[in-house]
Amino acid sequence: MNNKKILVTGGLGFIGSHTVVALINKGFKVIIIDNLSNCHTEVLNGIQKITGETPEFHEIDLREKKKVKQFFEKNDDLLGIIHFAASKSVGESIKKPLMYYENNLCGLLNILSFQSSSNLIFSSSCTVYGEADKLPISENAPIKKAESPYGNTKQIGEEIIRDFCRVENDFKAIALRYFNPIGAHSSAEIGELPLGTPQNLIPYITQTAIGQREYLSVFGNDYFTVDGTPVRDYIHVMDLAEAHVAALNHLIEGKEETNYEVFNLGTGRGNSVLQVIRSFEKATGQQLFYKVENRREGDITAAYANVEKANKKLGWQAVRSLEESLKSAWEWQKRCVKHKKYRLYFL
Repeated sequence: MNNKKILVTGGLGFIGSHTVVALINKGFKVIIIDNLSNCHTEVLNGIQKITGETPEFHEIDLREKKKVKQFFEKNDDLLGIIHFAASKSVGESIKKPLMYYENNLCGLLNILSFQSSSNLIFSSSCTVYGEADKLPISENAPIKKAESPYGNTKQIGEEIIRDFCRVENDFKAIALRYFNPIGAHSSAEIGELPLGTPQNLIPYITQTAIGQREYLSVFGNDYFTVDGTPVRDYIHVMDLAEAHVAALNHLIEGKEETNYEVFNLGTGRGNSVLQVIRSFEKATGQQLFYKVENRREGDITAAYANVEKANKKLGWQAVRSLEESLKSAWEWQKRCVKHKKYRLYFL
């Protein structure tokens, strides 16, 4: 197949940039759209150092309908679209719900309105399940009322795509519901680098270990879990990136059973916050100082995946360990501090 041009929206973000690397490594030509709201063009240099290629980049806010339309008119030969671009903090979404609904849904609507490819991979989330009744969580688990506006945008996003696929029979889409991505590329050229105070556990751990945070906040120790702290399924970001390539090939090769499918992506194992802290200390030799604080609104007790469907139908499985993930995140953190160009992020 001569045309292997893939659009990756949010392609300079954490998961997006690693997926760009995975795509290039498999021979795809990548075009990136990003509005740089939570990332920096410096990521392009990291991608180039890893792959030897610099992807085509367009700074576009997907909420701007005219610019999205113009982009697709000029790029009418895309083989596929992987849509990451969205705001992703549960806590922030509770404080700024309208911002999340506008950003996460308007961008998706504009892509579907003007898209020039019949293959779409949608970045969804295990948050669509809410507080699940049964663990591990399978794709057949009921979709409960979302615990946050962020989770609700993922539920609504899936509904929009499903309805679109129902009337557009030639359009094919996969929603990937992933659990908790962590880690960094083994080269330490790219990794998770949030602007301002981290909302996710691992960058907060690494910034505390390096001395940029006074202590690590553990939100709640009274959950009904092994040690009272929330349990999550932590998956290495490169395992996740490779799953997106597998899902894309699944569509390109016509292996889909229906033109809208969903898959869980995780390791199938849950670890508590305290277990992750101990694993980080063991993997890196760094001692962490943490304080237990009140629960955060929107957090659930436990979530880890049943990944049998993705293993069987996509031919994919997570292969990297928790310790490997944490060690790679630590190597990335040390590199960020070593290079002055990254210091502007740590506010």
